Amino acid sequence: MNNGILIIAHAPLASALRQAVLHVFPDCRADVASFDVEPGAAPEVSLAGARLALAQVGAPRTLVLADVFGATPCNVAQKLVDGLTSRLVAGVNLPMLLRAVTYRHEAFDTLVTRAIAGGTQGVMQVAVTAPQNQARKHNGQGHDDYQQ
Repeated sequence: MNNGILIIAHAPLASALRQAVLHVFPDCRADVASFDVEPGAAPEVSLAGARLALAQVGAPRTLVLADVFGATPCNVAQKLVDGLTSRLVAGVNLPMLLRAVTYRHEAFDTLVTRAIAGGTQGVMQVAVTAPQNQARKHNGQGHDDYQQ
């Protein structure tokens, strides 16, 4: 059975991230839920909504992804997770989410590790003058070509 994924973030980020991942993986609709924490919402109200979203996932284990450590969505998520059937990772980004969805069939500890790796490896400075990770080769005629 699949692991579930719940995104908890400042509105409308959680829903937007879910829509982006469904664009790439339309078959994961049942495995990924989102909960947007609305501005000014009382923490108890947000926690109740997050509990409903977690129940909606319905998976035996759920990876909860929050946007910013220490912010209200993460604080709500901390009250939601139990560490056994759910785990919390803060700093969600689209590469992390795509990696998590890709490996949602793996063992739960593996899923958590791969999600974190996807999030960190997805953040990089991109060169604007040469294709990333590609060495230039000189063809001797004053033209630079990119090795493919």
